[in-house]
Amino acid sequence: MISKEAEKRIVKYFSQSADIHDLDFLNEWLKKDQNQKTFKKYVKTHFAINLAMNDPNLNKIKDELLKEIRNEKKPVIRIKFLSVLKYAAIAILFLSLGYLISKNEFGGNDLIKPREDVVTLQLSNGDLEVITEKGSYELIDNNGEVIGVQKGKQLIYKDKGNTTGTKYNTLTIPNGKQFGVVLSDGTKVQLNAGSSMTYPMLFSPDSPRKVILTGEAFFEVSHDQKRQFIVNTQELDVKVYGTRFNVANYPEDEHTEVVLVDGSVALSQLGDPQIKKEEVFLEPGHMGAYNKRDRSIVDQKVNTSLYTSWMEGNLVFRNETFENITRKLERHYNVVIINNNKDLADETFNATIEMDHETIEQVFNYFNKVYSIEYQIVENKIIIN
Repeated sequence: MISKEAEKRIVKYFSQSADIHDLDFLNEWLKKDQNQKTFKKYVKTHFAINLAMNDPNLNKIKDELLKEIRNEKKPVIRIKFLSVLKYAAIAILFLSLGYLISKNEFGGNDLIKPREDVVTLQLSNGDLEVITEKGSYELIDNNGEVIGVQKGKQLIYKDKGNTTGTKYNTLTIPNGKQFGVVLSDGTKVQLNAGSSMTYPMLFSPDSPRKVILTGEAFFEVSHDQKRQFIVNTQELDVKVYGTRFNVANYPEDEHTEVVLVDGSVALSQLGDPQIKKEEVFLEPGHMGAYNKRDRSIVDQKVNTSLYTSWMEGNLVFRNETFENITRKLERHYNVVIINNNKDLADETFNATIEMDHETIEQVFNYFNKVYSIEYQIVENKIIIN
């Protein structure tokens, strides 16, 4: 049975009269599973009252409540926004328990339907193959030998030892998807949404191992002291022998970012070969940010997990501008976001989004509730007013 003290604080919360002490109390109280179940009952009661106050159609009220009850078994929302307000976290917890119930969630016309794009592999002869994530695919050379196979969301190349003529493949990942590749030397690459990489089907034993990246990828480079591994990003070369690092090189971004998890890498600008350019060496836990405008490289210590969290299905933002946030949301959710509020573009936010659990509608519902960002869904686009 709920205590009178807890009941009083809950009533104050729903009546928007809760103070800091009330929020502190509820924050601790909700850490127990049984209390969360009790709170859900208050949520439903509160929702029913609000709906009745705004809609006299009792049949519609009944239908909406039945929908809400059926939705109760859906996975718990795990999105967390770190507001500039000290006690925004507890508000997020309440929202994650079901308090956020908007008319958008009941209206099918307001749902965003992500575009269904496909992973493609361009072969050395120019042919374009579609790679289905649940399918199977074999790469066969001119001699009829299998030199690569698909296993789930990964292409695995074999080191066949025959290097007669270097042949290249290009793997392209659309927005909204991720895909991996194991190169012929054993190097593992995980490609992020909206990325592509060109690479040899088989590395030469006498030359540096070189790939060309557009977009973002995490590399686990197979150690080979004799053959340097080079990631080319159009304006920058990342040189390694064996290490783990993340490279973000989207054309629309102002910077190319290289984050070193372990090992060592050297960043080298491309340009006139007659002009010697100084290499920047990174230590583990550091990021080299290349400014595409002034062609400078800044080395800074970072929390590497913030830059590699996308591989675990998370988007983590810390002091990130709203413009950058929406750009990443477009890539990962494969949607179009139009921001008509130019003053909002340079404002910074902190957020952690679990992409496997949150839809883009839920993300923007939270932006609306926590940060008062107004938006509407029109013709499968999110428009910010």
